[in-house]
Amino acid sequence: MASSRNRQRALARAKLERQMARRAATARKRRQTLAIIGIVAAVLVVGGGTGAFIWANAGKDTKKKASASASATATPAAASCYKKATAQSGQKLKDVGMPSNTDVPKSGTQTMTIKANIGEIDVKLDTAKAPCNVNSFAYLAGKKFFDKTTCHRMTTKASGLEVLQCGDPSGTGSGGPTYTVKDENLPTGKKPTYPTGTVAVANTGQAGSGSSQFFIVYGNSDLPASYTVIGTVTKGLDKVQAVAKKGVTGANAAKGDGAPKEKVTIDSLRVSAATGASPSPSGKS
Repeated sequence: MASSRNRQRALARAKLERQMARRAATARKRRQTLAIIGIVAAVLVVGGGTGAFIWANAGKDTKKKASASASATATPAAASCYKKATAQSGQKLKDVGMPSNTDVPKSGTQTMTIKANIGEIDVKLDTAKAPCNVNSFAYLAGKKFFDKTTCHRMTTKASGLEVLQCGDPSGTGSGGPTYTVKDENLPTGKKPTYPTGTVAVANTGQAGSGSSQFFIVYGNSDLPASYTVIGTVTKGLDKVQAVAKKGVTGANAAKGDGAPKEKVTIDSLRVSAATGASPSPSGKS
C-alpha cells in the first residue's frame, strides 16, 4: 500500500513539474513574442545604424526622456552638441567632418529649403529650441550632404503613423555622418506628440543618437517624445501628402511601411543663416 501511495505521489509530483516547466516555457515564449512585437512595431527601423525611428519600449522611456527634455530646454546648448559616432556593423557613414561645439547660434529661426523632384519644401527651423540640431543641419547642408539623396522610407495611415523619412546619403536607412547630436526640444506632454507639419530628427532609440536622418510628419502621429523637433513645414506639405496617397512598396507595404511608390529625390537642401544671431558655421568643421 505504502509503495502504491509513494508511486502515486511521485507521479503527481512529476506531473506538477511538467506543468510548471510548460508554464515557464510559455511565459518565456510570451516575453520573446512581446519583445519581437516591440521590435517589429518599430517604425522606420534602420538596419542597426543611425537614424532609426523607433517606438519600442516607449512607456519605459517617456518619464526619463521628459526629465532630459526639461534640462535641454532650460539650457539648450550648455553641454557639447556633437560627438564622434561609434561605427556599428552595417552602417554606411559618410565622413564630412563635424561641426564645432562652439559658436553655435542659440536664438532666432532659420529656413531650410528642400528642392526635390516633387517640388519645393520649406521648413522653419527653431534655432532657439534646438540649436545643436539646427546647426548640424546647416553644417551638413553646407557640405552638400543631402544633395542627390532619396527619401528612403514612408509610413502611411495603415501603420498608424504618417511620416516621410529622408537624410541618408546611402538611401538604405543605415547611413549618416560620422557624428551624433544630442537630443533637444522633445515634445513631452504634447498630444499628438508629432502633429502635422512637424519636422524631427530620427534616431536609433538611444539618447543622443540622432544625426542627419529626419522625418516630415504629414499627418498627426503619436510617438514617444524621443525625437528632437527641429521645425515646421511652411510650404510644400501638400507635395508630401500627394506622394503618400500613392502608397508604398516593399515587404511591409500592406502594413503601410516601405519606400514611397513615387520616388522622392532631394536635389538640394540649404539652410539660411539664423535671424537675430551670428551666421551659422555652415560648411566649417
